[in-house]
Amino acid sequence: MTQRPPIESVDRAVRVLQALASAGPSGVTLVELAGQVELNKATTHRMLAALKYRDFAAQDLQSGRYLLGGAAGELGAVFFNNENLAAMVHPALLALSSNISELIHLGMLNGAKIVYLDKVEPDRAVRVFSAIGSAVPAVSTAMGRALLSARGIQEQELAPYMEALAAGTRPAALKVEDVWRQLEFARSNGYAREDQENEEGISCIAVPLYQGTRPIAAVSITAPAERMTTRRMAELYGTILADLGPMLPPGLSLE
Repeated sequence: MTQRPPIESVDRAVRVLQALASAGPSGVTLVELAGQVELNKATTHRMLAALKYRDFAAQDLQSGRYLLGGAAGELGAVFFNNENLAAMVHPALLALSSNISELIHLGMLNGAKIVYLDKVEPDRAVRVFSAIGSAVPAVSTAMGRALLSARGIQEQELAPYMEALAAGTRPAALKVEDVWRQLEFARSNGYAREDQENEEGISCIAVPLYQGTRPIAAVSITAPAERMTTRRMAELYGTILADLGPMLPPGLSLE
């Protein structure tokens, strides 16, 4: 026997929201939506009116198609803000660091820079000049490259990110073609890499964290360059997939 939802009107509204989210930016007609949620057109229209009132649904004035409203996206953004995200992911980062005995960072894009949100240090010391709250040019870091590649940034869109490189520092030597090659590598291999471009003697790999289909943050593994061989980087990526993915809180994933 199928269990009935405790509050049927709420269940209907949730089904409409889920259908709007699945429709994506192209939206959906009233008839299509009613068929998908298995409600009549009048009931579906009433649900849409209520959702539109709170900006959880929107309607394209030209086509008449319905889309997910801005308030739906804002809910996730508020929930996964910097402080909440760091607190939610921290236990998984602790476990990963303990497993591989390496330094772990959590970071998020802020303009053209990566901001460090969390840092978990292993028992063996790794001297890295990173601090929670500090920011570095995204294109010089594995975390930044992981997020830029996941967001589909194209070579011609890299100019503002390249401008963030401070003159006279190690990253300033990076050329746009170098960064583009690294983004292509990340897209092809699933992880981004950094080889002493941000800090001498230090190498990293990083993967994006997704909220649904949206890349919102990145996790990196940092180690002395002599330990970060090409083979070791690939092994660590496998460890991230196997160990970190299942430990992430609901709503977050590695893909």
